[in-house]
Amino acid sequence: NLGPTKAISVWCPQAVPKKAYVDRNACQYFVGKCTLCIAVCKNKAINFAQKRKRGKVQVGAILVATGYGLFDVSHGPWGYGEFKNVVTSMEYERITNASGPTAGEILRRSDGVVPDRIAWIQCVGSRSFDFGRSYCSAFCCTYAIKQAMVTKDHHPDIDTVIFHMDVRTFGKGFEDLYNRAKKRGIKFVRSRIPVLREDPETKDIVISYYDGERLVRERFGMVVLSVGAVPAADNLKLSRLLGLELNEHGFFKAPSLYPLDGDRKGVYVGGCAVAPMDVPDTICSAGAAASEVAELLAPSRGTLSVKKEYPPERSVEGEEPKIGVFICHCGSNIAGVIEVKDLVDYAWTLEGVVYAEDQLISCSNEGLSRIVDQIKEKGLNRVVVAACTPRTHEPVFREALREAGLNPYLLELVNIREHCSWVHSMEKEVATEKARELLRMAVARARRLAPLSEPLLKVDKRALVIGGGVAGMTAALSLARQGFDVYLVEKEGELGGNFRKLRYTLEGRDPQVVLERLVSEIMTNPKVKAFVGYEVSELHGFVGNFKTVIASRQGERVELEHGVIVVATGGELLRPSSYLYGKHEGVVTQLELEQMLSEGKIPKGVKRVVMIQCVESREPGRSYCSRICCAEAVKNALKLKELDPEMEVVVLYRDMRTYGFVEDYYHKARQKGVLFLRYEAERKPSVEPDGEGLRVRCFVPTIAEELELKADLLVLSTPVIPGGTAEIAERLNLQTTPDGFLAEVHPKLRPVDSPSDGVFICGMAHYPKFSEEAISQAKTAALRAAILMSQEEIRASGAVCQVQEDLCMGCGACVEVCAYGALGLEEKKKGLKKAQVNPVLCKGDGLCVTKCPTGAVTLQHFTDQQIIEAIDALTETKD
Repeated sequence: NLGPTKAISVWCPQAVPKKAYVDRNACQYFVGKCTLCIAVCKNKAINFAQKRKRGKVQVGAILVATGYGLFDVSHGPWGYGEFKNVVTSMEYERITNASGPTAGEILRRSDGVVPDRIAWIQCVGSRSFDFGRSYCSAFCCTYAIKQAMVTKDHHPDIDTVIFHMDVRTFGKGFEDLYNRAKKRGIKFVRSRIPVLREDPETKDIVISYYDGERLVRERFGMVVLSVGAVPAADNLKLSRLLGLELNEHGFFKAPSLYPLDGDRKGVYVGGCAVAPMDVPDTICSAGAAASEVAELLAPSRGTLSVKKEYPPERSVEGEEPKIGVFICHCGSNIAGVIEVKDLVDYAWTLEGVVYAEDQLISCSNEGLSRIVDQIKEKGLNRVVVAACTPRTHEPVFREALREAGLNPYLLELVNIREHCSWVHSMEKEVATEKARELLRMAVARARRLAPLSEPLLKVDKRALVIGGGVAGMTAALSLARQGFDVYLVEKEGELGGNFRKLRYTLEGRDPQVVLERLVSEIMTNPKVKAFVGYEVSELHGFVGNFKTVIASRQGERVELEHGVIVVATGGELLRPSSYLYGKHEGVVTQLELEQMLSEGKIPKGVKRVVMIQCVESREPGRSYCSRICCAEAVKNALKLKELDPEMEVVVLYRDMRTYGFVEDYYHKARQKGVLFLRYEAERKPSVEPDGEGLRVRCFVPTIAEELELKADLLVLSTPVIPGGTAEIAERLNLQTTPDGFLAEVHPKLRPVDSPSDGVFICGMAHYPKFSEEAISQAKTAALRAAILMSQEEIRASGAVCQVQEDLCMGCGACVEVCAYGALGLEEKKKGLKKAQVNPVLCKGDGLCVTKCPTGAVTLQHFTDQQIIEAIDALTETKD
């Protein structure tokens, strides 16, 4: 709704497949019989006589991932469609995109002027019984913060305000995003959905809201409605066709602990078809469903696969460099700051460059196809891509070179997003000049690039799963059902982990029944060998060929050989040091309360229970949100009300983060009489003994008063902390986040892949999460591991170090600094040792090169000559 579209267009820049379509409502053929497009289409692709076709396919399973729709705001009280400067969050996403109607510039629809103030209104079509959408859409708070920060990147002077009920930044790294937003000057106003009206002269939007003390009116140049997710339009029809149930909200019904408790009919559901969720959760949900399919169809694995064929690799020996430069807009991420067209013109002036162009999205199918075509057409023998991080995109562009018949190491990737446009977003000229310098260096280095070979490695088709909790057991069983042998190692004396401590779920299920079944399957599955009471002691080898030594408490050592590792070592609940915990018998944690409730040990005479949320979390030193605590408080509050409807239950909270359908239980708790009172981080509750009970004082900003509550029982919601993660990370050479949890390759797109090849992570070792989420992530980790083990061979990197033996003096300096064990000393003859490289273990970090006193060690793809060329290019005299 932001601008005109043509009768024939492509759905979006990254559409898959990227094919044009005809809009019947705009095409003149359906009105006046215009056929001009047929005459000009060289490929004769347009056929107006085309009819919808029906066909049949025979499959072994069906996976439903129909996604979600967006709430229709046109009939709400927000002025959408009436007030020109009120837009939805999806429309604003397009406004800030370089391929959008304003080429990425933030302009008002009323007058084309940059607004001085922008407001976001949260929970539009969510958390509201008025519109039949009582649930929380889970991702709206985070995307509103993202959009506000993007706005600040474009225009630092725009005043940005987010109106919200609760800020629900519960995902990994999301609380950090929230804190960074506040530091950048983004204002957060807690308010129910405010009243909007339009100034008829200026077309500004006037927002009226109550700030806790008085009615406030503020003027904004633009308002963004953060619209919630609704079920996909065809869910009802599809559910009837496939025999699936829908829940009361219209999403596909998934039982508690799904997919562990799926009915295995051969029809599986994943992603936002089940519930609104953010990208990493969607990937894990869909991955879990895909793993169910893989388990079901394991006997047929590979029967329909076709090996990808590449053209013969063209030799470039003796050729002068013919470099092609491709510069990516990356939406507005790069083009919003850097003058991309000027950068293309500059590329043409560099030595060796015979072709240069800009691309909207270089990593899209269209962008990659364009690179392949130009390599073939122009005879390019080197390629430079100026885009974003090589960490995630370098393999994609190397694959494009293979498809064009070029060695993949004839690619040089320049990161002008993270290194230029993002860090110099306020200095466009500086960012553009820096991009020129980086491009000049990249082209100079590209002139010296040489083809490299990649060694092929055989893959051991056995897996090691570390951790015997619900995530570890789920991953082990999934791999076993897919036909792989699995070693399961648990350091405690029994399987179950934290799941063993749970007594009931929010939905009322008994976790111990599920656990008993899981443990029974583990112990009886012939493909799973469980080592209970063992710990990982040593790790050797590399992806596809690991050797791990495990040791029991009695000192028994066992060496295991395997191809992949799944780490599911879990987390543990913090034992707090505040609020008299451990000093007063009336102070317990939520988990302890759960055990008391299940065992009927709530003391007689308890008439009021007070719960405090965010105890020793979301604060310096432990800044993250532990995700599960609010739901745990609601679960136990409902259980207390079930035990005694007259009991007073008071929950003191900062933000109630009952995302998704947990929101319904939050509503239920309030209906049952549970009192929720908000406190501020700067004025935490205080607790002191009061006879046999406790006195809790809390300033409640909603009424601007300090309340004093006498509590018979005080319950603390404490965070999940990493459980032994540091030790396992050190032994497996894994990375951890600042909070101590295991780090993934990409927080959004690769949530179970660790930076170490062949090692996957899941469960609370990755981040605090509900059992259902841990199960889905474990299934996804198992799927990723199975993909690797399904191959007979895998390729190792060609960018590894080499040793020139005639220069090596056998000092061992390189061996000492190699963190990967890739270098060792080998005796060539008596008394003479030389350094030797295992290219499979080498990660190409180059530390050994810097330590070698004789220059015997070199690093392929990063040779001295290549690096010197780049440095010389940087220091060239500027015109």
